Amino acid sequence: MALTFTSLQEFYGHGFDTVIDVRSPAEFAEDHVPGAISLPVLNNEERAEVGTIYVQDSPFRARKLGAALVFRNAANHIEQSLSHHEGGWKPLVYCWRGGQRSGSFTWMLQQIGWRAEVVEGGYQTYRRLVHKAMYETVLPHRLVALDGYTGSAKTEVLNRAGQLGVQVLDLEGLANHRGSLLGEMPTPQPSQKGFESAVSGALMRLDPARPVLVEAESNKIGQRIIPPAVWEAMKQAPRIELQVPVAARCRYLAAAYNDILSDAARLREKLGPLRAHRSGAVVDGWFASIEAGDKAALTEALMLEHYDPAYRKSRTAIGAEVAATVEADALDESGLQAAAAQVAEIMARF
Repeated sequence: MALTFTSLQEFYGHGFDTVIDVRSPAEFAEDHVPGAISLPVLNNEERAEVGTIYVQDSPFRARKLGAALVFRNAANHIEQSLSHHEGGWKPLVYCWRGGQRSGSFTWMLQQIGWRAEVVEGGYQTYRRLVHKAMYETVLPHRLVALDGYTGSAKTEVLNRAGQLGVQVLDLEGLANHRGSLLGEMPTPQPSQKGFESAVSGALMRLDPARPVLVEAESNKIGQRIIPPAVWEAMKQAPRIELQVPVAARCRYLAAAYNDILSDAARLREKLGPLRAHRSGAVVDGWFASIEAGDKAALTEALMLEHYDPAYRKSRTAIGAEVAATVEADALDESGLQAAAAQVAEIMARF
């Protein structure tokens, strides 16, 4: 009998040894339960072929071909990926809607003697629970926002505070983006659904009775939108502000963004559209620094002429309450550790 879950907390507290996603690789890549392993019983091409036959030819022929492929692929998984498991292994299996793919695979695992169960409603059930938690309910966690101008090393301080025992939610890490115009990473961002799964999964591992430190952001990180429940909590969160001198921020940014600062063509592509928001003369000055290869001058100009004004405007619009400040004269290792220790001390008072 399939297992029914009525809340995201209940789903993440399932108690099984392994969660298995038997959907196609393309479905898994778009989004999946955090921590699930991908063991597709139909690959992308097989799923497309079965679906085409079902619609254009015969549902019976499609089911017959699908069954053959599912059992063949399932057998390969059992022989290869799952052969090391002992008799007491307990896997939880899901497909798109808890139908034939997960049902067939779960039946095979049960016949071996493994204590496998299937998710009622499959991925669609999971996705509804994520949507409810991220869009329809008030976040149960108390957020505290780590604020500061661009280049204040907020992400570095956040992660170091986490190592000191503070509960943290690293949205930029989950979004695979550094959170600014030039913040792209070498690898792509997750899909919006994938980002929401990662955020909800991270939150479910945190204790709602203790405050959670999150970096102050706009409502988008790269191309990913912060889920409404989290964004509403962030707007209302008290803030710890990092205060760092311009020179220290400039040195930090020049090092942290050296990859894109070394790519003149990419810089011009990213900064050119800002003529609509900053004067042409300002952007021309940036381009002159790019042409001269002067990374320090470009970094300082971007901070003073773009990032800092945008930060002040955003902060005014939100009406952020600064509950505490942390001063960091330098952003070297000792400076970052000292700032993180101060943040951890402040968080203990919330």
